[in-house]
Amino acid sequence: MADRETRPTTVWSRPERGARGPAPERSRYEITAVALALADAEGLAAVSMRAVAQRLGTGPASLYRYVGSRDELLDLMADAVAGELDLSAAPSGDWLGDLVGLALQSKAAHTRHPWLPELNDRRGEVLGPHAIDYLDHALAVLAPAPGTSRQKLEAIGLLGGLATLFARREAMAAAGEDPRAGDPPAQAAHLAAVAAEGRHPHLLAALTTAGPPRPAGPAERDALFERLLRRLLPAMLG
Repeated sequence: MADRETRPTTVWSRPERGARGPAPERSRYEITAVALALADAEGLAAVSMRAVAQRLGTGPASLYRYVGSRDELLDLMADAVAGELDLSAAPSGDWLGDLVGLALQSKAAHTRHPWLPELNDRRGEVLGPHAIDYLDHALAVLAPAPGTSRQKLEAIGLLGGLATLFARREAMAAAGEDPRAGDPPAQAAHLAAVAAEGRHPHLLAALTTAGPPRPAGPAERDALFERLLRRLLPAMLG
């Protein structure tokens, strides 16, 4: 990753092709779309300049005319996913509702592309044009909200973090890797039995009040996600 530390510009700081030379046979958009499809099908580790070139029916060296490195390709992929979010609606004035809507879109994008959290963990804070559009739109939504600019940026960051967390849970559940998806009734019975021993009175009281656990499907997880946001965001900006 040393090349990223010394690289003075991002991929978007340079024109898509030089002023000289033959007309381009490819485009960054086309290359990025192939990389996205490859990651969706086989995971992020499968994305390489060679693999993308093979899908395009060309040699890896030809891709470097458009993308300087795999890291730049990852940057383009992340920004392409940000471009999937619909920012066309003007802020309604209900900043909390609008922000929750954005967060649900973000979570859905992370669920469609389960490799995205891994990519973001590796690439750091590299904002492309679509990501900047999202940030500006979220700040416009938050214009009537209380709080400082720093608090609003922190709230937007929280949206991304929770979207990633919930999307990871959904991906694990879909793959059968979620530890809570194995045998929920047995796990609930075990927890209730432990609480009933009398050494954990607060847990017993909470379980008694909450009642038996319910299966958590996509709709239930979306509802929980929204409830958390509606509780946390006003507290952050108050």
